[in-house]
Amino acid sequence: MTTGNGRILGAIERIGNRLPDPTMLFVGLLFITWLLSWGLSYIDFGLTDPRSGEPLRIVNQLAPTSLTAFFSSMVATFAHFHPIGVVLVAMLGIGVAEHTGFINSALRAMMSVTGKALLTPMIILVGIVSHTAADAGYVLVIPLGGVIFYAAGRHPLAGIAAAFAGVSGGFSANFVPSAIDPMLQGISQSAAQILDPEVSLNPLNNFFFTATSSLVIIGLGWFITDRIVEPRLAGQALDGDLEGLPSMDPLTDSERSGLRSALWSMGLCIAVLIATAWPEGSAWRGAGGSLTERGAPLMGSIVPLIFIFFLVPALVYGVRAGTVSSSRDVIEGMTKAMNSMAYYLVIMFFIAQFLYSFAQSNIGILLALEGAALLKALALPAGLTITGVVLLTGLLNLFIGSASAKWALLAPILVPMLMELGISPDLAQAAYRVGDSTTNIITPLMPYFPLVVVYCQRYLKGAGIGTVTALMLPYSITFIILWTAFLLAYWALGLPLGLQSSYTY
Repeated sequence: MTTGNGRILGAIERIGNRLPDPTMLFVGLLFITWLLSWGLSYIDFGLTDPRSGEPLRIVNQLAPTSLTAFFSSMVATFAHFHPIGVVLVAMLGIGVAEHTGFINSALRAMMSVTGKALLTPMIILVGIVSHTAADAGYVLVIPLGGVIFYAAGRHPLAGIAAAFAGVSGGFSANFVPSAIDPMLQGISQSAAQILDPEVSLNPLNNFFFTATSSLVIIGLGWFITDRIVEPRLAGQALDGDLEGLPSMDPLTDSERSGLRSALWSMGLCIAVLIATAWPEGSAWRGAGGSLTERGAPLMGSIVPLIFIFFLVPALVYGVRAGTVSSSRDVIEGMTKAMNSMAYYLVIMFFIAQFLYSFAQSNIGILLALEGAALLKALALPAGLTITGVVLLTGLLNLFIGSASAKWALLAPILVPMLMELGISPDLAQAAYRVGDSTTNIITPLMPYFPLVVVYCQRYLKGAGIGTVTALMLPYSITFIILWTAFLLAYWALGLPLGLQSSYTY
């Protein structure tokens, strides 16, 4: 990394960390949303809301009916905010696993057979595969990335960055199909049928591209972590609470025995799950008979399963290794995990309220529709249009986090427009997926972004939004440029995007 780049990232970190506490940032965004909605509510933009077919209107959030709705739903907005339940339930099991020493011993055993040089690609790979388990990577892989790097004598923030890059920056890269595939395909197909009712897309219409993209993300993430991010962190001393983190000490006999028994118990849990999910009539399957379809009980149970798959081996390890003598030890582990989440809960309360008002105002929909209309008006050549889809999606991703919600807004405009240019819905969806992934890691509006700040604060007390943004900006810029170039090259070579897919319409 050049000195100039280092100075730029350092300036971004300093400026970002001088901003008010992240909690106050979202309070400010809430008031800005209210004021914008008030001003924009008097303007007729001449757009149609694709969700309802009615004229799009910005809803004034300062109107009496909007304010009373905001306050009357405040508790429900917070309590039902999806990331909160995901994080807290998973952390109960992980907390016990940390408290009993199961994670500590497992990591030490793993590092005894894994070279330091291979830790980066391994963590990114695990982060990419974690997409199959919904949001599990945010609460499991990212914090473990820091712990693994710390135990190996490397900077833990580099491990967090590598894991975050795999989990979120490479969100649309995966070797394994996940629930996001049929979700996006369904939206693309509906949008394509606006122009041609006979269009039918395969749920895995991007699978070959996303699987190959995994290799691209691993390679780029490996280079950025080891050559840019970690060297920049080399002089940054740790001042956080490092007590209880693993070291490279060899396992004792009791730890080795406990770990062996714990892994057997985890394997048994997995075997039971496979045995109950395998039959065609399994209760784990959805209405369509698939284990991974939207609404399938298995997909809805990923976080509780993480809780069980950590709790059971943690208990077995604790009993065998002598770190658990009564139920109080288990409850203590859960309590410590919840204590560490206090700051996160405060932030999430205000994020939930801001996102509620932002969604109710329709400002996000306005941004999406105006951006798509601008792209259409430019009438660029096919390659530049696809690049424009990527860049537009990446920009909107800074404001609208949900992949499905954003595509539901953009697809009815972009897919028919591209079909008229001879570009298939399959290629349009692939371009969208590239843009949707690459800016996740630099926007504080992404619900899990504050959680990554909390992970960093474990090692560096002064870590803030600026710290994480400066860490992740090299990944984001590199991913959006080179992943887009990879898509264009993939298209030029005529390689198949996925099952029953095409480039032309």
